[in-house]
Amino acid sequence: MFKKLGFWIGLCVAAMTGHGAMAAQEAGAPAQWIPADAVFAVEVFQPKALLAPLCDEKNSSMIAAMPAYQRQEAKPGFKQFQAVVKYLENQLGADWPTALTKLTGGGIAFGVCPDQVAMLVADAEDERMLTQLHEILGKWAAKKNGGPSSGEASSQEVEGVTAWSFGPKEAHAIIGKRLVASSGVEGLRAALVLRGKNGASSLAATPAYQAARRAVGPDAIGMIYLNVEVLKQVPAIGKALKPNSDNPLGALLFAGIAETANSSKWLALGVHVKESGLALQLVSDGAKFDLKGSSAFALPDKADEGALPNLTVPRQVAAVSLYRDLHRFYAAKDQLFPERTSGLVFFENMMGIFFSGRDLTDDVMAQTTPHIRLVVANQQYDTAADAPTVRIPAFAAILELRNPEQCHELVEEAWQKAVGLANVTRGQKAEPGLIIERPVHWTTKFTVARFSTANIKDKSQRDARSNYRPSLAMPGHYLILSSTDDLACDLMDALGRQDKQKVAPLAQTHSLVEFDGDKLAAAIQANHALLTRQNMLKTGGSGEGDSAGIDWMIGISSFVHHLRLSFGTQDGMSQAWLELNFKSPSQPGQKVAEAR
Repeated sequence: MFKKLGFWIGLCVAAMTGHGAMAAQEAGAPAQWIPADAVFAVEVFQPKALLAPLCDEKNSSMIAAMPAYQRQEAKPGFKQFQAVVKYLENQLGADWPTALTKLTGGGIAFGVCPDQVAMLVADAEDERMLTQLHEILGKWAAKKNGGPSSGEASSQEVEGVTAWSFGPKEAHAIIGKRLVASSGVEGLRAALVLRGKNGASSLAATPAYQAARRAVGPDAIGMIYLNVEVLKQVPAIGKALKPNSDNPLGALLFAGIAETANSSKWLALGVHVKESGLALQLVSDGAKFDLKGSSAFALPDKADEGALPNLTVPRQVAAVSLYRDLHRFYAAKDQLFPERTSGLVFFENMMGIFFSGRDLTDDVMAQTTPHIRLVVANQQYDTAADAPTVRIPAFAAILELRNPEQCHELVEEAWQKAVGLANVTRGQKAEPGLIIERPVHWTTKFTVARFSTANIKDKSQRDARSNYRPSLAMPGHYLILSSTDDLACDLMDALGRQDKQKVAPLAQTHSLVEFDGDKLAAAIQANHALLTRQNMLKTGGSGEGDSAGIDWMIGISSFVHHLRLSFGTQDGMSQAWLELNFKSPSQPGQKVAEAR
């Protein structure tokens, strides 16, 4: 087991090697040794910039303090892993952060070509350390294959270079400080053939890859490249990239994203280092939305239009802000959904009942502006005993009304019909119904429907329905539909603050998603026992293994301070930005600098 773990750990370390090998003039960039037909490629231009936060002692200590990490640390396999790392540190004469830095000083390229051929081309700063590591791995491979303890792995000549193999599905060569590895001899041969062509016929020479490199910008420390044109030839992937005409809600929420992917020849993800975090920039050659197309309802009409900044409320887990013209969306339903699905037919029938037969497109949808926001927040209970067994976060949707005076009674009537229908349905099942109340928050009278608590004797065993107190509030020109009255009140406060600040839309951004890591971790932790039991029922496990994945989710979520994902257009190209703000012990509250 020790030999096997050591072999793979060592190989992974060697695989990450970076800059400086032969002079750049002689070897060229690592991507110049990746064949042009690569479907997927990863290139790291500045490994040191990427490794710095990973090797930081404070960040390492924070990861080591995670309960999920500590559970793994106590297992025999993890202790063997640590023994392998310690052995390599002693042999190489450097601790693992220093060794990684010397073995990953500059650039690296990894590519996947057709027929599942994978290859890696990388340069090391320290040739002696790379050679020493190779010798250690060679001895381990010889032992694993039954050879003498001082033996070496098998070797052969490939394109005038000595190629080594540590196993049946691996071949590699070391040329100066450069490591070239592949999943087989033929893949290695393909890389070595490009060695003498100065980058011609390589991935780096293709117009698509060069366009992607320019699109991610000169400050990117790395890039992930995807040849979408080739991937679309795979039936399952081609189908997934096409807009889905069977899911109206998906078409509304993900408008333009699937269209962009389907019209693209390539996608690229640029990696940028910001203060206390990473920003991932997704770009493609996909065309902008067609102003007259079926998805135009998600495209801001003017250059300074777009989704609004997200609202902020106490205990907020997530927030979503969308630019979606509901009137244009539903007016284009014949183009978007040429065949009515049962779900859409049911929705139209119910809306006809709730709005007393009014035209859904022109009389209802047309009354809203394109600004739609969604909020999810953890609930606060008076005491732990008041909390239900299953704790579901509160959630709400916020719309803006064009003519609030005309809409208030229309919406109130529809909402009360919905509550009445729910009461009839629950009554038929002998389940508690909803009681309507009309409290006032500041100057706004709003409507709350709560479940009766008359038959609850033991509060410690409260049903999951205790999480819900459906609420409708219409302060000013806003419409709030919330799962609880507490969240509705928090949103009314947030909207009041926003109106005083007069916030501007995010230009040409049609979708914005944000997560708070700590609050998400708290939501998962509150239901840890329930989620573990569900996993146990699915797997038939004993409990410890079934909670491991949940613990890792909690640990990772709590390590991320803030996540921000936005979609829009810039410089004529569809773009997405993912900003990850990691916790910093020295700067706990710092946010990632704006990437756009």
